[in-house]
Amino acid sequence: MEALDILDSLNEMTVFYEPIFSADSHSIVAYEVSGKLTVDDKTIDIIDFTYDSTMPEDLRKEVELYLIDKALSETKDALKEYYLYLPCNPNLFMTDIGDAYFQTIKKNVDESLLSKIYLVIPAHKYEGEAEDLHHPIRYMKTYGVKIALDEIGKDSNLDQILMLEPAVLIINISQLNYDAWGSQNPVFTTIQNLAIKMGAALMFHDIKTDYQLHHAWKHGARYFKGEYLQKPSTQLNPKDALKERFRNDCKQFIATERKQLELKYEEMKKLKRNISTIVEQSKIQSNDVESLLALAKKLNQYAFRFYICNEEGFQISPNIVRKNGEWVVEEEALGKNWSWRPYFLLNIIKLKDDAKGELSNIYSDIKTGELTRTFSMKLDDDEYLFVDISHDYLYEHNLLI
Repeated sequence: MEALDILDSLNEMTVFYEPIFSADSHSIVAYEVSGKLTVDDKTIDIIDFTYDSTMPEDLRKEVELYLIDKALSETKDALKEYYLYLPCNPNLFMTDIGDAYFQTIKKNVDESLLSKIYLVIPAHKYEGEAEDLHHPIRYMKTYGVKIALDEIGKDSNLDQILMLEPAVLIINISQLNYDAWGSQNPVFTTIQNLAIKMGAALMFHDIKTDYQLHHAWKHGARYFKGEYLQKPSTQLNPKDALKERFRNDCKQFIATERKQLELKYEEMKKLKRNISTIVEQSKIQSNDVESLLALAKKLNQYAFRFYICNEEGFQISPNIVRKNGEWVVEEEALGKNWSWRPYFLLNIIKLKDDAKGELSNIYSDIKTGELTRTFSMKLDDDEYLFVDISHDYLYEHNLLI
């Protein structure tokens, strides 16, 4: 395929708009732009073409800018109602520090509506220094243009995300499976937390089934797109075109999630109540190993480890640990301090006023690598008991979610 053939055919390019749905309004709030061009009976996906290094860089840039220009000229009147997500190859963008892209946008969009424009950048495909990319992006942001970072995943550079300060992080729904990159994967959890702290929204794309839509909704998506909702089209549809169907789907998700959370809440209450009762009925002392081993037998179905700390976080008992079905004493843990752990001291303060104890969120145990939760409660004399719950118990009682 010759460069001249592509240039001669640019006016035949077809722009496609894929609707983006919002979790809060259940309506279409934006469209993402893509394009196709047929040359010599061969159809070219414009976005794929812009990353084809076998083609001249200036040609690829001209093609992408033509797509952006055509999309904006077709939709400028709709920007009062919708946001528009425009493709942006960061390597082409940086050939003139973003000027051609910005001028193309400003030519078509009134300055008062620049805040309706998102540049969709797959940052991991950028071949230069993140600092260099940051400067023109920051300049465009002063005019209201926003950034959506695409293809966020386990290989994403968190420092780069922080530097670019995107308004939206786009994740492919296919990555959200338990084995590969599920909700308990620390990378996914980190990205979720990062998005919350940055004030960035999560968008999940390539949604093909109601299950995937539910999965995305459950994992904190604010925006959704994919063929299950609506395929890309050459036309913009009314914003409420699928509102009723989407809302009914979400109502089912809410009902399912409420039921699961209610069951989970009851299981957590039961666990806390049972352990509290066992401990209160046991006469344990931090310096009496025999009393601790007697408690261990009563906690056999719940725990794999427990220990006692004072209010400063110093461990005043050995670890009592279950290994190969037997409870053993680890004296070397005596005297260690755990106040450096996040929320430890806050947890101690809460326990002073909460006789029922606290059950932590899910986390990976440093020694075993298994997912666990820790139950903590106040004892007498400013001592605090910490019980690490076994993975098997959590799994059997659906407390790993």
